[in-house]
Amino acid sequence: MLAPGRSLATDLPSSAHPEVGERGTLFAQASASLAVGRVARSEDTADAVLLRLTAGISHADRGACVAGPPNTTAERTTMHALVPGALGVIGSGVVEHLASLDGVEVTALSRREDPDSRADRHLALDLLDPDAVAGAHDVLRTVTHLVFAAYAESGDVDRDLEVNVGMLRGALDGLRDAGAPLQHVTLYQGGKAYGAHLRVYRTPARETDPRLPIPHFYYAQEDLLREHAGNGDWAFTILRPDIVLGTSQGSPMNLAQTLAVYALTLRELGLPLRFPGTLRATALVNCTDAGLLAEATHWAGTTPAAAGGTFNVVDGDLFRWPQLFERVAAYFGMETDVPQPLPLAENMPALAPVWERLADREGLAERDVTKVAGWDFVDFLWSTEEDGVLDPLALRAAGFDGFRRTEDALIAVFDRLRAAKVIPER
Repeated sequence: MLAPGRSLATDLPSSAHPEVGERGTLFAQASASLAVGRVARSEDTADAVLLRLTAGISHADRGACVAGPPNTTAERTTMHALVPGALGVIGSGVVEHLASLDGVEVTALSRREDPDSRADRHLALDLLDPDAVAGAHDVLRTVTHLVFAAYAESGDVDRDLEVNVGMLRGALDGLRDAGAPLQHVTLYQGGKAYGAHLRVYRTPARETDPRLPIPHFYYAQEDLLREHAGNGDWAFTILRPDIVLGTSQGSPMNLAQTLAVYALTLRELGLPLRFPGTLRATALVNCTDAGLLAEATHWAGTTPAAAGGTFNVVDGDLFRWPQLFERVAAYFGMETDVPQPLPLAENMPALAPVWERLADREGLAERDVTKVAGWDFVDFLWSTEEDGVLDPLALRAAGFDGFRRTEDALIAVFDRLRAAKVIPER
């Protein structure tokens, strides 16, 4: 933090002073602005000041200006991240990653309690309840970063708009009312911004593609975020992952867990693993490792080049579902056979006793298959017959170069599910 009466120039090392050229000019401008109180508050970090100073210049120029000296301000910056939706597949990955970083304080938030949270604290409250949010002001008043991973979907467009926009508004209003020194907001969208839920959309999807002419809470949340950002001193970034691979608690949209439960149920019955999607569901697909998305989230919240941007975040490789099943079968020690179309939402409930028997015998954490597998979700994925690909180049151009091999990422999630006793060790 910048102490009262200190300038940015005195708070940074001598290597950041004007003699370094154009970078130094920016630091000098920051110092002068601090002196008259135009852009800084006493609780600001140097990065927050630079973010506001550079709001009007290009991403490339901004990145050049604040690129040096390397890591100096980042090493001193203290981040307090609030993560609504902390129990979901995205939120749990973000909490774990941020909690592992030095100088980062993490407050997880969800409607349910989480006694095993890796965050510094966990708030169990409903963002749609203003009184509950107000009761958390003592915690919220020091939040610098909002990482909004909360998500609710019922299938009713109007209801989903009301709930999802309401949750984001509740978080933003709560932080404002608490007097939080907010610097950055990360909002997650996904393939539905391009029309993935319609099965056919323009690919590879790029961030510059136009919106669909139909309502979706992604668009309404983004509009709300832009409106609030225009009235504040903070920046925002929108991240668009595709199918996210990770662990979660009670999330039906979890590919890895559902695939594991499907495979293990067949193994318990002595059957080979077959791809159950349609015979033409062999198009190219990409996924997003939850750990990679968490790394991109931290990057977005601490990198001026990400301010105001929208970025696809995917692993970087492509695959076809039947090929992925071969790797899954090898992991679980199963034989494979030719694909056999089988709508799982219609057929797997009858096999729930098989999972219950397996869970009881192996001492698994959850015997209720509906809490670890979402058959409707994978039925949709495995019956989509057109390419589902997001273009990742805008993120690379902005400076984030992380990647994953999706097969390896999926296997790593299986390993974690074993460690958590969600699936058996062998």
